[in-house]
Amino acid sequence: MRRGGHVGNSERLVNRTVERYGVWLRSAVVLLCGALGLVWAGASDVPRALALLAPAVLACGVRLRALRRPLPLALIWTLDAAVVALLGLAQPVLGGEGANAMVEVAVGISVIAFQFEWATRPVAGAALAVVGGVACVLGDLLSSPAHGPDVVPLVRMLIQVGLSRAGYLIVRARARAADRSAAVRAALRREADVAAARRATEREYLATLHDTASATLLMVSQGDSRDWAWLPPRARQDLEALSAMPGFETGSVDLAALLSCVPEGEGRSRVRLTTHIEGPLAIPSGPGLAIFNGVREAVTNVSRHSGVREAELRAWREESDGVVVVELSDAGRGFDPDSVPMHRRGISGSIIGRMHAVEGTASIASRPGAGTRVRWRWPDRDREPRAGDGGRAADVPCPPRAQAQQTAAVRFIRGQLLYGAQLVALLICLVWQFTISLRRLLAHQDVYHPAWAQTAGFVCLVAVAVTGGAHLLRGRRIPPGVRGWCLGAVLAVSAVSAYTLPPGHATGPADWAFGVVGWHALFLLADLRVRVYAAFLGAHIGINAAAVVWHGAPTAAEAAVLGIATVGSCGLQLAIGVLMTHLLRDTAPAAGSAAAREEELRTRERIHEHLQSDHKERYRALTATTVPLLVGLGHGVLSPYDEEVRLRCGVEGARMRRLFAEGDAVADPLLNELRACVEVAEHQGVKVNLAVRGRPGEVPVAVRRELIDPVAVTLGRTRSAARVTVVWTPAAVRVSVVGVDCADDRTEAAAVPSQSRAADPRVSVVRTRRGESVWAEASWSRSVSSGVDLP
Repeated sequence: MRRGGHVGNSERLVNRTVERYGVWLRSAVVLLCGALGLVWAGASDVPRALALLAPAVLACGVRLRALRRPLPLALIWTLDAAVVALLGLAQPVLGGEGANAMVEVAVGISVIAFQFEWATRPVAGAALAVVGGVACVLGDLLSSPAHGPDVVPLVRMLIQVGLSRAGYLIVRARARAADRSAAVRAALRREADVAAARRATEREYLATLHDTASATLLMVSQGDSRDWAWLPPRARQDLEALSAMPGFETGSVDLAALLSCVPEGEGRSRVRLTTHIEGPLAIPSGPGLAIFNGVREAVTNVSRHSGVREAELRAWREESDGVVVVELSDAGRGFDPDSVPMHRRGISGSIIGRMHAVEGTASIASRPGAGTRVRWRWPDRDREPRAGDGGRAADVPCPPRAQAQQTAAVRFIRGQLLYGAQLVALLICLVWQFTISLRRLLAHQDVYHPAWAQTAGFVCLVAVAVTGGAHLLRGRRIPPGVRGWCLGAVLAVSAVSAYTLPPGHATGPADWAFGVVGWHALFLLADLRVRVYAAFLGAHIGINAAAVVWHGAPTAAEAAVLGIATVGSCGLQLAIGVLMTHLLRDTAPAAGSAAAREEELRTRERIHEHLQSDHKERYRALTATTVPLLVGLGHGVLSPYDEEVRLRCGVEGARMRRLFAEGDAVADPLLNELRACVEVAEHQGVKVNLAVRGRPGEVPVAVRRELIDPVAVTLGRTRSAARVTVVWTPAAVRVSVVGVDCADDRTEAAAVPSQSRAADPRVSVVRTRRGESVWAEASWSRSVSSGVDLP
């Protein structure tokens, strides 16, 4: 995939693979053909042959070395050109028909390999093909001055070069398609992961806010303590908790050590814990901190609501499945868990919600008069199975989500590369059959005995290509039954062609089938292991070798020519099969792994960026009111005995309760958040009357904050009674409050909405005081175009 010049992982690895493949293929062919050429050369021609072939072999060695230590491109191109030039000019030196065939094979495969070596620089690859073709023609002229140049090998070489380039472009196109699709999927997963991380961090932030600042400020606002010695250190701890950014806990922790540090409280609120912990309990820090914070909140609930000052804390790891279990129990007054309102956050957010966020569970077992038991369970999926547990599927660790995504990416890339490889093989089948093979079949009809058998074989191969191509182009895999019949037909064509050729024509100009049968088989077997394809080629070569022997034992020179032709056709086909297997079995997993690693880094960076921004925004929202209160309480500047301080704490407590209710899934979010503020006022002894008129509709979150904040401020400063009214009309939403016996404002901070709330121009706030009563109203003008639900 290219975006601004960027090459995707699949394309980059395909380029590297085909380059290395081309260099190794060409070097092996040059070495083999050079050795055969020295054997065939006469004793007097050996020095001249060495003078030509040794530099070519040396240049191949330098090219292989350049795979590890890159050399200048100009030098590499010069070495490659020297190889094919020296091989082509070796024909008159080596002499003989076998030498000419050997040179033709060596140069032909070399120019094919150049299209892979210089895949990303097509002009250089085409220039090397021209150099090879010119050198081959010139060598043919020098070896046979009396005869004109044979253009058939040159045309065949040009067709092979074109097919090589087209094949690479097809595979590269599939690799780019895989990279583009993988990038789109990765972007969607990344956004989903970022959103999930932000939601989880928001939940943890709200739970932390509930356990720290909200609880502290509400206790101060209710003034239910005579000894406030515990307040300054707790306020300072709350500030530290709010300034710390959640969501970056990594590594592992010893849960036993964490649980030994659970605070028991001080003074009259202290809870004496009896602990029975079977340690160490090493688990990831995320679940460990979630359990620790949940236990801390549960101990606080024991102190506030149970009526006892003793509790038992137990922790252990179950031997059967490795689940970590923590249990806190008390013998207090108990309660009915089903009767706890949804807006009470101590259980739903701080205990149960935290565990759900780390894929664990928390349960509450209690009934009135029978005490309470809270149990946390976290399944340690990464725990290795113990000896003796083998054979049970339940003990096998579940693969992490990242590994599953990587496996899916590898499967997708492999499918794209396989599709491209099959398209390449199909293209080669059709082009080769309808150019080179068809010309040979038509030109040698008088040679075949009988000719109709050769024609029938040609038609049969066309039918095989059409059958397989129909499945491929429709995006379907070739069924095993169809593939079996097609392979049988291809082998039958090989046998018919071999046994209906006259003696001495095997692998010659009249043998149209020998070089094309392997391409049909490669198309059919591209998705299988290369050994299956090698077995087919072995059967194909064995059939043709048996036919040659059946016609009469060949001479040594004829056998050598047959061997060279076999290497030039079947050897190249096997090499292409090896390349396809390497692309599917090695390159695809490597590309998938590299893409997964890069995407993991991008996701982490994006999550870190968003969490940093979210944390700064959340903390900035607290700096206007909450942070000054905690700083003043923590350093003794503000006194909890001061009524104004308690009123300010009540206002902030109401604002926080509204914030907690913001994420509830309810039919009327505005009323739900108002009730959260009303509940805080009622806990402070204020009698509140709440009335709703009209049919509720949708109100954006930012607008709800602005509508409710004046109500929270007024309720927080009311001493005796208040009346809250919500009026829904087609044109507006109005939220008003009348506070009786409302305290005077000594600070402007309490009356000013939090700075985190967006200023909506359609929201207006009116506030009037008459004696001890305060009337405040916030209204939002809505329209049909805003998308709200109008009555």
